[in-house]
Amino acid sequence: MNTLTRFDRIDNLFPELFRRWARPMQLIDEHTLPADIRVDISENDKEYLVSAELPGAKKEDIRVSIDGNYVSIAAEVKKEQEETHGRSLVRETYHGTVSRGFTLASDVDDKAAVAKLDDGVLRLTLPKREGSGSRTLKIQ
Repeated sequence: MNTLTRFDRIDNLFPELFRRWARPMQLIDEHTLPADIRVDISENDKEYLVSAELPGAKKEDIRVSIDGNYVSIAAEVKKEQEETHGRSLVRETYHGTVSRGFTLASDVDDKAAVAKLDDGVLRLTLPKREGSGSRTLKIQ
């Protein structure tokens, strides 16, 4: 292993460490939402396809906002867990909110956009707005 690889690993450790420090409940239960919403975004000529991981979130607790080319996803998670071990009882309650926003290259046609939640994965189909493509200006 060379020196650069060792430093890369340390470099990648600190952002995750600080994210977990900012959200102490994340250390207790790995089945709740991550510190940030993980997204996969792909694009074709007509639309953007977004997959966002939201385990444990219900569709009525998810809010998706579109403003031009800016997309925002927010979710509220409530979780209660109760365990009995002999004579002792353990009850843990978690309540939290996560959000994620990102900017796309083209404006989104918010009237034709579709959102579906399936097995903890939010899938967004975001059609591109006509005439909002990028343009390169010729220098005069």
